[in-house]
Amino acid sequence: MALPVNINELINGRTVEWERIEFKKGWNPVAVLHTICAFANDFNNWGGGYIIIGIKEKNGLPVLPPEGLPLLKIDAIQKELIELCNRLRPPYFPVAEPVNFQGENILIIWVPGGTYRPYKCPEKFSKGALYLPYIRRYSTTKKANTEEEQELLSMANRIPFDDQTNHHAEITDLNLTLIQAHLAEIKSALLEETKSLSFPELCRRMNTAEGPDEYLKPKNVGLLFFNDDPKRFFRGAQIDVVEFQDDVGDHFTEKIFTGPIQNQVRSALNYINSSIITESVRKVPQKAEAVRFFNYPYGAVEETLVNAVYHRSYQDDSPVEVRVFPNRIEILSYPGPVPPLGRDNLMSRKVTARRCRNRRIGDFLKELHLAEGRGTGFPKIRRTLEANGSPGPIFETDEDRTYFLTTLHIHPESQVSGQVGERVEAVEGLNHAEFNKLVSSLSQVCPKSVPGQSAASIILKARNSIDLATLMLTLNQKNRTRFRNQLINPLIKMGLIELTIPDKPTSSKQRYKTTIKALKIIDEIKKKKTAVPIIQR
Repeated sequence: MALPVNINELINGRTVEWERIEFKKGWNPVAVLHTICAFANDFNNWGGGYIIIGIKEKNGLPVLPPEGLPLLKIDAIQKELIELCNRLRPPYFPVAEPVNFQGENILIIWVPGGTYRPYKCPEKFSKGALYLPYIRRYSTTKKANTEEEQELLSMANRIPFDDQTNHHAEITDLNLTLIQAHLAEIKSALLEETKSLSFPELCRRMNTAEGPDEYLKPKNVGLLFFNDDPKRFFRGAQIDVVEFQDDVGDHFTEKIFTGPIQNQVRSALNYINSSIITESVRKVPQKAEAVRFFNYPYGAVEETLVNAVYHRSYQDDSPVEVRVFPNRIEILSYPGPVPPLGRDNLMSRKVTARRCRNRRIGDFLKELHLAEGRGTGFPKIRRTLEANGSPGPIFETDEDRTYFLTTLHIHPESQVSGQVGERVEAVEGLNHAEFNKLVSSLSQVCPKSVPGQSAASIILKARNSIDLATLMLTLNQKNRTRFRNQLINPLIKMGLIELTIPDKPTSSKQRYKTTIKALKIIDEIKKKKTAVPIIQR
């Protein structure tokens, strides 16, 4: 019975946090039962966990290669496991799979978070033994204390929304092709079994459906990942990328991403990477290598957007919004963070998120390598921004935790000189990415007196010819002689702009016009989104 995960990545802790994996060299039925009870109680909504028998552990990590178990022993364990799980109150049955790993046989027991918590099991196997609730506290299985037991009782029938059964949908709303594509991508052995399994059994094996044969219904997480149009069931299940031309918000363009949420994330990130994120190059005097940086590092944007999709509520009709302003990107989702995170500690560099809102969504995103382990998002965003030389992120919510807003400011050297309005005029006909690529290209070849942003603004403004006074106003310049000597004349010399009355340079009717050479450069940038053309002096 294959599991819907990549076994190699599971054992090496790449897709599931270590505290959700327990390694055991051999079979210890009492300890295993306590751990099954703890994972089923899923005290922190982490999504349950995995017990791996046949691998020794040292300091919580696997000792490889595994010691393994004899096949006859594995068969005996599986039979005993059924008896053990009947001792749970209420009964709970995990999924067990024998696996040959690195040449040795091991047994993996998958224990998803239970539907009917709290669960209790006997403290020991003796007559009259007490039935107690067990929970996981980081990487340890322990008895719940009085306070924790009360909290478990309060969590009864409070299943995370993504793991709930959707009674308004049918099992046929899950798409076999999408499920098979997911299993193929994560390299799960379950893919091969889809050829012989019935579709209802496959959905049960994926834990994306629940109920008896006569009333088998999909879970919300299944509809979000394996339905072509999740918006049929969750109105806010989309990502909106809105590009504002100024801080006022009067002029903007909007692109909406729908479909399975993993596809939404990837499509939105591809769009942002190709249309908004740009690389710039700055020459350093007396150094062979130039300094390269991005207006926004992709890693920080990716982590922020994935976190928004992972931790938002799908009971809320509001979509995830990516707001792109001339000098920052804001990513907004609803509601705010789960306690103990709040307005007062969000900006702390040491933040520990104890609970998770969407235990199943996180597992699927991690298997697809779209999300990392719990609690690593904030540090990764900070590290990526620091490595790029960008300002630090700003995380915000209100007192009632009604929203979560992350702001990423543009790299200081990617800013366009002058007021926001000047940039709006300068990029007319080009999107931000194309404009920044033009700036980057010009910065590599123009004299030091001609900033790339100013050169790009002049070239774009002069496409329909323009007088000197208007150009000076555009770039907020006051000194006519200095403007002509430091900016206009070098661009004329480079063949990027030209005089409309070349035989009378000082004529009062003189205007400046972009050359055919410069227009070809602009066209090349617009046609080749990822390439920056080389401008010859």
